[in-house]
Amino acid sequence: MEKRWLPLYGNNLEAHSTIENRSLTDLLNDTTAKYSDNTAITFYGKTWTYKELQKFSEALAASLNGDQFKKGDRLAIMLPNCPHYLFSLFGTFRAGGVVVQVNPMYVARELEYILNDSEATHIVILSDLYPLFKSVRDKVPTKKAIVVALKPGAEIELEANDCLFESYLKQATAPAPAITIEAENDLAVLQYTGGTTGVSKGVMLTHLNLVSNTEQTYDFMFSGEVSPPPNARIVNVLPLFHIFSLTCCNFVTIRHGGNQILIPRFDMPEVLETIKKEKPFQLGGVPTMYVGFNQVGKYKEFGLDLVESYVSGGSSLPVEALEAFERGTDRKLCEGYGLSEAAPVTHFNPSFQERKAGSVGIPLPNTDAKVVVETDAGWEEVAVGEVGEMIIKGPQVMKGYWRKPEETERTLRDGWLFTGDLAKMDEQGYFYIVDRKKDMILASGYNVYPREIEEVLYQHEGVQEVIVLGIPDPYRGETVKAYITPKPNSTLTSQEIIEFSRKQLAAYKVPKAIEFREELPKSAVGKLLKRKLRDEELAKVEAEQSS
Repeated sequence: MEKRWLPLYGNNLEAHSTIENRSLTDLLNDTTAKYSDNTAITFYGKTWTYKELQKFSEALAASLNGDQFKKGDRLAIMLPNCPHYLFSLFGTFRAGGVVVQVNPMYVARELEYILNDSEATHIVILSDLYPLFKSVRDKVPTKKAIVVALKPGAEIELEANDCLFESYLKQATAPAPAITIEAENDLAVLQYTGGTTGVSKGVMLTHLNLVSNTEQTYDFMFSGEVSPPPNARIVNVLPLFHIFSLTCCNFVTIRHGGNQILIPRFDMPEVLETIKKEKPFQLGGVPTMYVGFNQVGKYKEFGLDLVESYVSGGSSLPVEALEAFERGTDRKLCEGYGLSEAAPVTHFNPSFQERKAGSVGIPLPNTDAKVVVETDAGWEEVAVGEVGEMIIKGPQVMKGYWRKPEETERTLRDGWLFTGDLAKMDEQGYFYIVDRKKDMILASGYNVYPREIEEVLYQHEGVQEVIVLGIPDPYRGETVKAYITPKPNSTLTSQEIIEFSRKQLAAYKVPKAIEFREELPKSAVGKLLKRKLRDEELAKVEAEQSS
């Protein structure tokens, strides 16, 4: 089928972005050469220029080199949004290393898995989380912790050869040597994601994957009437360990020499006051943020009507929330689609065309997308308006899954990325996500994998059987719900399950709803049937909406 969306590009956009074969270090160096004195980072009133960002990155690379960190070695970052995140990111790239993205909300079990799977030799970690690393260090190959203390004067008892971030930067006795990066083949980031197996997988993103997606997104986002002014201010409150923030809010901002105003976590009053004070050009968010803005209202009081560019991603944005936000701000809110395996953006609603509510937009330049179904003859494209699995091809598509060749073969076929998402395309080439083939839950923009939670709950002595689902939630998008059959004579309570889960899982994975049942639905061969429970929940929602 022809690329129906290309006529929509009009005079605003070329079908192919110009993508140079360069590294992420080149990206920073090119911007620094053009805008060395531009503010690159703002963090609670303190600022750093691009020249300073480059200087600290070089210093970290030099110290890593002196610490026997070699090209291809992995460095884990476990930080909230802060300047040290960017220093660590570009310092690792400059040293030829691979960044392992680690969610700061992980508990010991989750951190241990990521560090073992990636074989990270170093970790840059927040001082508050340092005790967590110490509790697993004897079980992981990570031998050095570089500790970031954001609170002045904090007393930290360091073990072995661990050291504070500022001290580590001063350890180098020589500059970092020149490193040759093959952008198409050399890894830049291991972005951990999961699947129906419940086993988290490291998505291998090369320098070219991320540079490509940066260029594609930049070209698409700013080809219409909206373009960033010099040293544009961007509020970045989405966590940098999330691929949406890493590319769209971070690399794209560096691409145009903008100023990232970093906020460590989403706190509504703080975000609104920051917008009011800074008058940013752009804000990237997940649906829960925009739902929250609508609940507060007061769009003009906080200057939300002055922000020129709003972007939403991470999960589907309810149409009613989108329309309410646009009415309140008189601004266009553009929703997109992506996944970790595509670095992440593949589709976006164009600012230069009609924005169709409920659609994730049209493919980016250099990106092909199809909706297919499996037939006896193989995978075949469906007709316009019909539902099938969306597949993607483009320079942003990952190299594969880290040390998981079978998973890679299932997901990458003949150059196409099989997304696992069910979609349809309209006559103009706009795409709509209908459902997910995977059982993954999207709660407040975070990926939650039911199998992982089920396996944790099965460890409780009172649990006989369990099914975990995502159920519709007007604020979070989806909420984690556990259906449990207790063991005979058990006195299991919901609170007991929740407290047990909190010790084993990051907060956003902990079930918010518990339902006890004498028996869970099963197939004729005894397989637990998630679909039946999901249908029950959808029926409840429909009944509530119609009543």
